[in-house]
Amino acid sequence: MRAVFSIKGDMIEFLKESIHLWRMTGLWAFRFDLQLFSAEDEGRTEEPSEKKLREAREKGQVAKTMELPQAVVIIFGIMSVFMLSTWIYDSIASMTKHYLTTFSRFSLTEAKARIEFFSILWNTAKVCMPIFIAVFVAGILGNVIQVGFQFSTHPLKFDWNKIKFDPATVMKKVFFSKQIAMNLFKTIFKVGAISLIAYLIIMDDFETFLKTPDVSVAMATKIVMISALKVIIWSAVLILVLSIPDYIFQKREFIESLKMSKQELKEELKETIGDPYIRARLREMQREIVMRNMIREVPKADVVVTNPTHYAVALKYEREKMVAPTVIAKGIDSMAIKIRGIARENGIEIVENRPLAQDLYNRLDVGEIIPEDLFAAVSLIYAELYRKNIYREAI
Repeated sequence: MRAVFSIKGDMIEFLKESIHLWRMTGLWAFRFDLQLFSAEDEGRTEEPSEKKLREAREKGQVAKTMELPQAVVIIFGIMSVFMLSTWIYDSIASMTKHYLTTFSRFSLTEAKARIEFFSILWNTAKVCMPIFIAVFVAGILGNVIQVGFQFSTHPLKFDWNKIKFDPATVMKKVFFSKQIAMNLFKTIFKVGAISLIAYLIIMDDFETFLKTPDVSVAMATKIVMISALKVIIWSAVLILVLSIPDYIFQKREFIESLKMSKQELKEELKETIGDPYIRARLREMQREIVMRNMIREVPKADVVVTNPTHYAVALKYEREKMVAPTVIAKGIDSMAIKIRGIARENGIEIVENRPLAQDLYNRLDVGEIIPEDLFAAVSLIYAELYRKNIYREAI
């Protein structure tokens, strides 16, 4: 009893000293920093653009879960084995029987060993190839379902710029990464869930297992294989269900990794659409070209319809080439003044008609013919113009 109390007293003293040391060293004030799980670059707040998503896809960077291909591979593989089990059994039995019956007559030579080696290799390939093909197709299908078909060799390229040894960054990615935490959770969950499934199935078939010593070897093997098949199928279904939340998580992490800063978004916009200053300058140059072309066409006009000061529209009609009068120049304010000035210099008739001038300017672009609802108003102007020309010629 004294020894027990002595040990108990020593433990109490040890705990007191440990608490005192803990307080003295300041460890009691330690707080776990949740910022370790924060994004590496807090400035990346904007959603990735279509261009960045497209470039990432071309490089083979896509959001996908590995659980779906795993589940599909397991299901396809097991189903192929199940459907081909009789043929696989017969092939293996035939090969075994052949070597067991010919073993006593077998003479080992180099040529004979080579022939037998390739024979075994061929027979093994025949048995395994259908399963390999099913698994290969399942692996491709599990990825194509998620991201479509995209072939890229970029992930195979070695980039020396990515090799940067930074202990703080490495420790952060290893111990405080959402991806690592999610993978750890998935592993623990799968191990626990599959173990539970196996336990429940084995316990359900436990009485059947106890009867295997009393049945044939083939029947005992069948009982064990059926239980194993149930474990594998239910495990695959579990992984398939797990792939749904994992895909959502991977998609969110993928978008987070591609987020852009506002400056990056502006730079990309400049590369895609062009610098705003350059675009403005191009628009100004286009307007200057259009204005110069219009100015050259004004002397060819038949009449200029004005507002009288704010709008000016020049019309031209050639019976042989045009179905109706056409707008060859138009302008407002300073451009309208310029059109009227050129018209006066070239002796072109200027007609004041406010509603018609506004309609022509607002509804038509340069090079378009007048619409049917304006035929009457424009025909009156051309009739007056024709009358004046006849009067001038008579004089």
